[in-house]
Amino acid sequence: MRHAIHHVHYLFLFSLLLGLLVGAAFGQRDDTKEQNLQNCLDGIGPCNHSPVDTHSVKANYCSPAQPEPLGCLTGFGDCNHSQLAPTEAKEVADSDHLRNLLACESTLGLCDKGLLTPSEAEKIAKIEKEQNYLNCQTGSGSCDYSLLTPAQTSEVKELQRERNLLACQTGGETCDKSLLTPAEAKAVASAERRTNLLACKTGEGYCDDSMLDRSESTECTESKRQRNALECEAGSELCDRSLLGAVHAKSSATKTSS
Repeated sequence: MRHAIHHVHYLFLFSLLLGLLVGAAFGQRDDTKEQNLQNCLDGIGPCNHSPVDTHSVKANYCSPAQPEPLGCLTGFGDCNHSQLAPTEAKEVADSDHLRNLLACESTLGLCDKGLLTPSEAEKIAKIEKEQNYLNCQTGSGSCDYSLLTPAQTSEVKELQRERNLLACQTGGETCDKSLLTPAEAKAVASAERRTNLLACKTGEGYCDDSMLDRSESTECTESKRQRNALECEAGSELCDRSLLGAVHAKSSATKTSS
């Protein structure tokens, strides 16, 4: 009797263990199948197409409960519009429209003005005029005078004249002397002479001797001689002994030998 009870108990435990193993195997199989289906839908991770039910794919792909395809909403990657549900297709179309509107507003990306509504097209035209006006005022970017009002044109030309004058006064490369008035040209020429004289006297920067008058040339020559004498006394490699007088040359030679 006791032996029979132990036998029954053993069979019960074996059946229970077998049931757990079978259930786990089926559960794992279902999980693996579901993961494979998700991989095929997302395009990320390994995808085995053979066990995938096409009806399940379409149901999951177009179901409003699933996240919309990223490629359709962002405009990046592939997008099969034929597989979108009506609500998804509308959302994707709205996303495309907003993306195009942003490109037109910010001038970043491709702007298709043919997709704009009349009110949006009017708004974009206003933004473009304001941006063009700013470009004309600052001298940066392209400037279309045809988009300016008469008052804006006058203001922009005055700003351009002031920028050009400043460039000429400071030796800027964008200086156009043909745009200067006679008084401005005279003032710029005077500033250039002072700048050149300073360069010649100090040895700093470019010196154009042809711009110096006789007294200025004499003054610059003396300044150059004094600078050279100091270089020689200091034993500098910049010393030009040919510019030294007899006394200075002898003194410099003595200091160098010592």
